[in-house]
Amino acid sequence: MAFQCLASCTTSDLTKMALAMAIHGQLEELIPLAEQVMDQTRRRVIHGEQVPAEEKVVSIFEPHTDIIKKDRRETLYGHKICLSGGASNLISDCLIVEGNPADSSLTVEMLDRHDQIFGRYPLKVALDGGFASKENLKAAKAKSRKIRDVCFAKKRGLKEEDMCRSTWMYKKLRHFRAGIESSISWLKRCFGLTRCTWRSFRSFNSYVWSSIVSANLFTIARSPKCVT
Repeated sequence: MAFQCLASCTTSDLTKMALAMAIHGQLEELIPLAEQVMDQTRRRVIHGEQVPAEEKVVSIFEPHTDIIKKDRRETLYGHKICLSGGASNLISDCLIVEGNPADSSLTVEMLDRHDQIFGRYPLKVALDGGFASKENLKAAKAKSRKIRDVCFAKKRGLKEEDMCRSTWMYKKLRHFRAGIESSISWLKRCFGLTRCTWRSFRSFNSYVWSSIVSANLFTIARSPKCVT
Protein backbone atom coordinates (compact mmCIF):
# COMPACT_ATOMS: atom_id res chain seq x y z
CA MET A 1 0.00 0.00 0.00
CA ALA A 2 2.76 2.46 0.94
CA PHE A 3 4.59 1.56 -2.31
CA GLN A 4 1.46 2.37 -4.34
CA CYS A 5 1.00 5.65 -2.45
CA LEU A 6 4.52 6.72 -3.43
CA ALA A 7 3.74 6.00 -7.09
CA SER A 8 0.61 8.12 -7.02
CA CYS A 9 1.95 10.85 -4.74
CA THR A 10 0.97 14.36 -5.80
CA THR A 11 1.98 17.48 -3.95
CA SER A 12 2.79 21.07 -4.75
CA ASP A 13 6.09 20.70 -2.85
CA LEU A 14 8.61 19.77 -5.57
CA THR A 15 11.18 18.63 -3.01
CA LYS A 16 8.78 16.11 -1.47
CA MET A 17 7.69 15.00 -4.94
CA ALA A 18 11.29 14.35 -6.00
CA LEU A 19 11.97 12.48 -2.75
CA ALA A 20 8.87 10.28 -3.20
CA MET A 21 9.90 9.45 -6.77
CA ALA A 22 13.43 8.58 -5.67
CA ILE A 23 12.20 6.29 -2.87
CA HIS A 24 9.70 4.66 -5.25
CA GLY A 25 12.47 3.99 -7.78
CA GLN A 26 14.70 2.36 -5.15
CA LEU A 27 11.88 0.19 -3.82
CA GLU A 28 11.00 -0.85 -7.37
CA GLU A 29 14.52 -2.33 -7.64
CA LEU A 30 14.83 -3.72 -4.10
CA ILE A 31 11.45 -5.48 -3.71
CA PRO A 32 12.01 -8.06 -6.53
CA LEU A 33 15.50 -8.75 -5.17
CA ALA A 34 14.16 -9.25 -1.65
CA GLU A 35 11.54 -11.66 -3.04
CA GLN A 36 14.29 -13.59 -4.84
CA VAL A 37 16.32 -13.82 -1.61
CA MET A 38 13.28 -15.21 0.23
CA ASP A 39 12.66 -17.70 -2.57
CA GLN A 40 16.25 -18.99 -2.63
CA THR A 41 16.26 -19.22 1.18
CA ARG A 42 13.01 -21.22 1.14
CA ARG A 43 14.37 -23.56 -1.53
CA ARG A 44 17.70 -24.09 0.23
CA VAL A 45 16.73 -24.18 3.93
CA ILE A 46 13.21 -25.61 3.90
CA HIS A 47 13.22 -27.84 0.82
CA GLY A 48 16.93 -28.75 0.91
CA GLU A 49 17.41 -27.81 -2.75
CA GLN A 50 20.83 -26.97 -4.17
CA VAL A 51 20.29 -23.51 -5.67
CA PRO A 52 22.64 -22.81 -8.64
CA ALA A 53 25.02 -19.92 -8.08
CA GLU A 54 23.66 -18.00 -11.08
CA GLU A 55 20.19 -18.02 -9.47
CA LYS A 56 21.39 -16.61 -6.15
CA VAL A 57 21.39 -13.02 -4.95
CA VAL A 58 24.17 -12.56 -2.41
CA SER A 59 23.81 -8.78 -2.07
CA ILE A 60 20.59 -6.80 -2.40
CA PHE A 61 22.51 -3.55 -2.81
CA GLU A 62 25.05 -5.04 -5.27
CA PRO A 63 23.03 -7.71 -7.14
CA HIS A 64 25.78 -8.08 -9.78
CA THR A 65 28.05 -9.71 -7.16
CA ASP A 66 29.30 -13.19 -8.12
CA ILE A 67 30.17 -16.13 -5.88
CA ILE A 68 33.82 -17.02 -6.42
CA LYS A 69 35.11 -20.34 -5.14
CA LYS A 70 38.48 -21.78 -6.18
CA ASP A 71 39.37 -25.37 -5.28
CA ARG A 72 39.15 -25.81 -1.50
CA ARG A 73 39.87 -22.21 -0.61
CA GLU A 74 37.41 -19.85 1.09
CA THR A 75 34.40 -18.56 -0.82
CA LEU A 76 34.68 -14.93 -1.94
CA TYR A 77 32.15 -12.47 -3.32
CA GLY A 78 32.85 -10.02 -6.12
CA HIS A 79 34.22 -10.60 -9.62
CA LYS A 80 37.13 -12.59 -10.98
CA ILE A 81 39.94 -10.46 -12.43
CA CYS A 82 42.66 -11.71 -14.79
CA LEU A 83 45.79 -9.54 -15.03
CA SER A 84 48.66 -9.56 -17.53
CA GLY A 85 52.07 -8.05 -16.88
CA GLY A 86 55.69 -8.19 -17.90
CA ALA A 87 59.24 -7.49 -16.79
CA SER A 88 58.45 -3.75 -16.51
CA ASN A 89 56.05 -4.49 -13.59
CA LEU A 90 53.36 -2.61 -15.52
CA ILE A 91 49.89 -4.17 -15.80
CA SER A 92 49.36 -4.48 -19.54
CA ASP A 93 45.84 -5.91 -19.55
CA CYS A 94 42.92 -6.67 -17.26
CA LEU A 95 39.91 -8.89 -17.91
CA ILE A 96 36.97 -8.50 -15.52
CA VAL A 97 34.75 -11.57 -15.72
CA GLU A 98 31.08 -12.00 -14.87
CA GLY A 99 30.15 -15.32 -13.28
CA ASN A 100 32.75 -17.79 -12.06
CA PRO A 101 34.19 -19.52 -15.13
CA ALA A 102 37.15 -21.85 -14.68
CA ASP A 103 40.53 -20.17 -15.19
CA SER A 104 41.33 -22.79 -17.83
CA SER A 105 38.47 -21.48 -19.98
CA LEU A 106 40.06 -18.00 -20.06
CA THR A 107 43.60 -18.92 -21.16
CA VAL A 108 43.15 -18.57 -24.92
CA GLU A 109 41.15 -15.36 -24.52
CA MET A 110 43.94 -13.76 -22.47
CA LEU A 111 46.55 -14.77 -25.06
CA ASP A 112 44.43 -13.39 -27.91
CA ARG A 113 43.89 -10.14 -26.03
CA HIS A 114 47.68 -9.73 -25.87
CA ASP A 115 47.79 -10.03 -29.66
CA GLN A 116 45.00 -7.46 -30.02
CA ILE A 117 46.81 -4.97 -27.78
CA PHE A 118 50.40 -5.39 -28.99
CA GLY A 119 49.90 -6.76 -32.49
CA ARG A 120 51.73 -10.01 -31.73
CA TYR A 121 51.77 -12.93 -29.32
CA PRO A 122 54.50 -13.19 -26.66
CA LEU A 123 57.33 -15.67 -27.23
CA LYS A 124 57.15 -16.84 -23.61
CA VAL A 125 54.27 -16.89 -21.14
CA ALA A 126 53.99 -17.84 -17.47
CA LEU A 127 50.53 -18.53 -16.09
CA ASP A 128 48.92 -19.57 -12.84
CA GLY A 129 48.28 -23.28 -12.37
CA GLY A 130 44.52 -22.84 -12.79
CA PHE A 131 45.04 -22.01 -16.48
CA ALA A 132 46.76 -25.32 -17.20
CA SER A 133 45.36 -27.96 -19.53
CA LYS A 134 46.58 -30.00 -22.48
CA GLU A 135 44.16 -28.18 -24.77
CA ASN A 136 45.44 -24.75 -23.68
CA LEU A 137 49.06 -25.81 -24.15
CA LYS A 138 48.27 -27.05 -27.64
CA ALA A 139 46.35 -23.84 -28.47
CA ALA A 140 49.18 -21.62 -27.20
CA LYS A 141 51.77 -23.43 -29.33
CA ALA A 142 49.57 -23.59 -32.43
CA LYS A 143 50.97 -22.15 -35.67
CA SER A 144 48.59 -19.19 -35.42
CA ARG A 145 50.20 -18.11 -32.12
CA LYS A 146 53.71 -19.61 -32.16
CA ILE A 147 54.37 -19.20 -28.45
CA ARG A 148 57.62 -21.07 -27.82
CA ASP A 149 57.56 -21.50 -24.05
CA VAL A 150 54.42 -21.91 -21.94
CA CYS A 151 54.88 -22.29 -18.19
CA PHE A 152 51.96 -23.27 -15.96
CA ALA A 153 52.76 -22.89 -12.26
CA LYS A 154 51.11 -26.26 -11.63
CA LYS A 155 51.86 -28.93 -14.17
CA ARG A 156 48.55 -30.82 -13.84
CA GLY A 157 49.91 -33.83 -15.69
CA LEU A 158 51.91 -31.83 -18.24
CA LYS A 159 55.63 -32.40 -18.75
CA GLU A 160 58.19 -29.60 -18.53
CA GLU A 161 59.71 -30.58 -21.89
CA ASP A 162 56.28 -30.28 -23.54
CA MET A 163 55.73 -26.81 -22.10
CA CYS A 164 59.19 -25.29 -22.55
CA ARG A 165 62.28 -25.84 -24.65
CA SER A 166 64.29 -26.73 -21.54
CA THR A 167 63.91 -27.35 -17.83
CA TRP A 168 66.01 -24.24 -17.22
CA MET A 169 63.50 -22.10 -19.15
CA TYR A 170 60.56 -23.65 -17.30
CA LYS A 171 62.11 -22.84 -13.91
CA LYS A 172 63.01 -19.33 -15.03
CA LEU A 173 59.43 -18.62 -16.15
CA ARG A 174 58.02 -20.20 -13.00
CA HIS A 175 60.16 -17.94 -10.82
CA PHE A 176 59.07 -14.96 -12.92
CA ARG A 177 55.39 -15.79 -12.35
CA ALA A 178 56.03 -16.09 -8.60
CA GLY A 179 57.54 -12.60 -8.68
CA ILE A 180 54.42 -11.21 -10.35
CA GLU A 181 52.49 -12.11 -7.19
CA SER A 182 54.20 -9.17 -5.48
CA SER A 183 52.63 -6.79 -8.02
CA ILE A 184 49.18 -8.20 -7.27
CA SER A 185 49.82 -7.86 -3.54
CA TRP A 186 50.95 -4.27 -4.10
CA LEU A 187 47.72 -3.47 -5.95
CA LYS A 188 45.73 -4.84 -3.04
CA ARG A 189 47.68 -3.19 -0.24
CA CYS A 190 48.39 0.22 -1.76
CA PHE A 191 45.72 0.82 -4.38
CA GLY A 192 42.56 -0.59 -2.79
CA LEU A 193 42.08 -3.58 -5.06
CA THR A 194 41.14 -5.80 -2.12
CA ARG A 195 37.65 -4.34 -1.82
CA CYS A 196 35.65 -2.18 -4.23
CA THR A 197 33.79 0.67 -2.53
CA TRP A 198 31.91 1.93 -5.62
CA ARG A 199 28.39 0.74 -6.40
CA SER A 200 27.18 -1.03 -9.62
CA PHE A 201 29.07 -3.33 -11.98
CA ARG A 202 30.00 -0.41 -14.22
CA SER A 203 31.54 1.39 -11.25
CA PHE A 204 33.31 -1.85 -10.27
CA ASN A 205 35.04 -1.82 -13.67
CA SER A 206 35.97 1.84 -13.22
CA TYR A 207 37.31 1.18 -9.72
CA VAL A 208 39.52 -1.70 -10.87
CA TRP A 209 40.92 0.21 -13.84
CA SER A 210 41.54 3.35 -11.78
CA SER A 211 43.60 1.24 -9.35
CA ILE A 212 45.59 -0.30 -12.21
CA VAL A 213 46.22 3.02 -13.96
CA SER A 214 47.31 4.61 -10.68
CA ALA A 215 49.72 1.74 -10.00
CA ASN A 216 51.14 1.95 -13.53
CA LEU A 217 51.67 5.71 -13.27
CA PHE A 218 53.41 5.24 -9.92
CA THR A 219 55.65 2.53 -11.43
CA ILE A 220 56.57 4.78 -14.35
CA ALA A 221 57.21 7.76 -12.07
CA ARG A 222 59.63 5.91 -9.84
CA SER A 223 61.49 4.31 -12.75
CA PRO A 224 65.17 5.45 -13.00
CA LYS A 225 64.50 6.49 -16.61
CA CYS A 226 62.03 9.11 -15.37
CA VAL A 227 64.54 10.69 -12.97
CA THR A 228 66.19 13.84 -14.39
